[in-house]
Amino acid sequence: MHHILTLIADRDATTLSPAVLTRVRDATRGGMPVILSPGEAADIPLTGTPDMDAVHAALEGLPIDAIAVRPRGRRKGLLIADMDSTMITSETLDELADFAGIGEKIAAITARAMNGELDFKDALRERVGMLKGLPVDTLERAWERVRLTAGAKELVATMRGHGALTALVSGGFTFFTARVAETLGFHLHRSNELLHENGQLLGMVREPILDRTAKSDALRDLAAERGVQLKATLAVGDGANDLDMLREAGLGIAFHAKPIVAAEAKARVDHAGLRALLFAQGYPATAFKDTV
Repeated sequence: MHHILTLIADRDATTLSPAVLTRVRDATRGGMPVILSPGEAADIPLTGTPDMDAVHAALEGLPIDAIAVRPRGRRKGLLIADMDSTMITSETLDELADFAGIGEKIAAITARAMNGELDFKDALRERVGMLKGLPVDTLERAWERVRLTAGAKELVATMRGHGALTALVSGGFTFFTARVAETLGFHLHRSNELLHENGQLLGMVREPILDRTAKSDALRDLAAERGVQLKATLAVGDGANDLDMLREAGLGIAFHAKPIVAAEAKARVDHAGLRALLFAQGYPATAFKDTV
């Protein structure tokens, strides 16, 4: 058995039916499916490398994700996750901009930066500069809008419960990563710091800025500190500043990602929630945890 193909359905939109499993199994000449969650996720053992074009053809456009991994070392000892549009559903900087009345303007810059069209550091400085003078208490108001991505609690709690180190590493801001990390149970968080004085934002971020290089550095550093080989790491993110860490991780997953990221990542989740990352590691739903 050289690979395992994991199929994960978007539970709100479809079901992973026996008919779908049969079509994919026939297309890949795979073995008997192992059900990880009835109607939601299953493993199909393969004797070779899967033809992903054939897999997607067999799925017939259904909102079902397919991730191929090697069976050895599926469960990872280190999770590094992006925050904005990954562990949470929004971009926190865009939310701050909305309160400043420049939401559309900043969101447009964010979209270009996340798709790799702009230098991340320059784009961050430009957007933060537009927030100069915004009351610091706006951060609390923006936090009230934050919503966790489906499956986020289960992902962190399950991996942590099975001995993995969990780290939230974001190009966003410490005000938000601290709260998201605490809410979800991450061991640690790293991000950027917004500077403020006399109750107002200064329109600056403390240097050096945490960017795509810093994210991949964090992956290597934390793996070394933990004594975990890179092949035993999992990274997840959606933007161009996540690409380096996705490439270097043993399993790098582009999550509902921007086109440039989805095209280059080793694996991708386009439909399901973050539970998919657990299924990709071979965890059955019965092993999931939702609290640390």
